[in-house]
Amino acid sequence: MHVEMPIVSGLRVVRSAVHGYGVIAERRFEKGEILIHAEGFLYGEDEAFDDTYALVLPTDDLPGTYTGSGGKQIFYDLVDQSRWINHSCEPNSNVESAMDPETGRPVAWWVAARDIEAGEEIFYDYAFVGTAAEPCGCGAPTCRGLIVDPDPEELAQIPASLRTHLRIPLPDRARVRRAG
Repeated sequence: MHVEMPIVSGLRVVRSAVHGYGVIAERRFEKGEILIHAEGFLYGEDEAFDDTYALVLPTDDLPGTYTGSGGKQIFYDLVDQSRWINHSCEPNSNVESAMDPETGRPVAWWVAARDIEAGEEIFYDYAFVGTAAEPCGCGAPTCRGLIVDPDPEELAQIPASLRTHLRIPLPDRARVRRAG
């Protein structure tokens, strides 16, 4: 069975200069405007699936409770144009999420972090945990060199083999331990 990806007005999937495919704005979006509501499937952190296009949603950050999550992370495997939105260390959008009180399921959407002009590629900060960091090629002037959450505790968890890619200072480990 072939399932078509739903088309989202105002956005288009294209080949990206940054990585593979990307999403561009076909019209102007103003700061604070919703770009897209994500569609996807939910998986628990103990379930096997390909997480390449999934948002990681910690359930303790979401109001309400996702049945079966047990307070663990859940993965929202994206099935619409949002799956092609690339990472940037200097994003022009942010992902927000909440629990839908009617369905008891999380919902996610992208919001313009600044005005976005027609033709601009849409980006958000993937902010991977330190142990899952990978090299970044976003090209932003403020690029961290790795796709990683800039939180000092996450930076301290970056594997030694990747630390040479990092373009921001590593935190003082003693300071991180005392803060936690």
